[in-house]
Amino acid sequence: MPLISNNSAHRWTPDVPMMVPEINAHHSAVIEAQRKRLGTKRGFIAVKPNCSIQSYVPAIHPLLAFGPTKLAVCTYQAISGAGKTFASWPEMVDNVIPFIKGEEEKSEQEPLKIWGAIEDRPEGKQIVAAKSPQITAQCIRVPVSDGHMAAVFVAFDKKPSREQILAAWSEFGGKPQQLGLPSAPKPFLKYFEEDDRPQTKLDRDLGAGQAISIGRLRPDSVFDWRFVALSHNTVRGAAGGAILTAELLKAEGFLGA
Repeated sequence: MPLISNNSAHRWTPDVPMMVPEINAHHSAVIEAQRKRLGTKRGFIAVKPNCSIQSYVPAIHPLLAFGPTKLAVCTYQAISGAGKTFASWPEMVDNVIPFIKGEEEKSEQEPLKIWGAIEDRPEGKQIVAAKSPQITAQCIRVPVSDGHMAAVFVAFDKKPSREQILAAWSEFGGKPQQLGLPSAPKPFLKYFEEDDRPQTKLDRDLGAGQAISIGRLRPDSVFDWRFVALSHNTVRGAAGGAILTAELLKAEGFLGA
């Protein structure tokens, strides 16, 4: 039986695609190798990456042509990411907790598999993680019901202009948009010119919770550029992202009727 999972168990299995459908749809090519290893004709596993990376990885991806070399990110993550509400977690009211177990390691490592290459190995096709950019992350729990925000700092090998970055974001659309999949947001990336956007409460539901909101692009004195990005952690970052992955795999013929 095919399985699209939010669980982290197989995120680093080399023949299991870990998918953000707009970014690495081509990683579905390893599924046949996985089926061969498992001895199944129809079943397979595909997984989603951690919710913490769903805002900044989509924002960086259209800029890969400029060679990002170093990425520093601080995420401000909603309590629903811990499966909590304010009623069940009163300690979070009027509070910030600067630690989320395991999140920083996932935030630094998982993007490299998403940006990895498929290679032929004796065992069959496998995903080999990218070597760059270098990523350092801090993950902080904040008193917000839904929505993960990221403050992002990025250095490039070939520094793009502001106009080039905004054009790359505006023009980017992945395979879900090209196929017109039911859950695919249009646009996938939305840039706000206002100084105080995106805001979690105002913008997390953009594109029915499937789109990524970006704002505050400006030069940085240590890195080249900095910006803020926002995703809905329980839609794009969880079940909604899994549904979009399933829609993509169905369109590619991996899911039967």
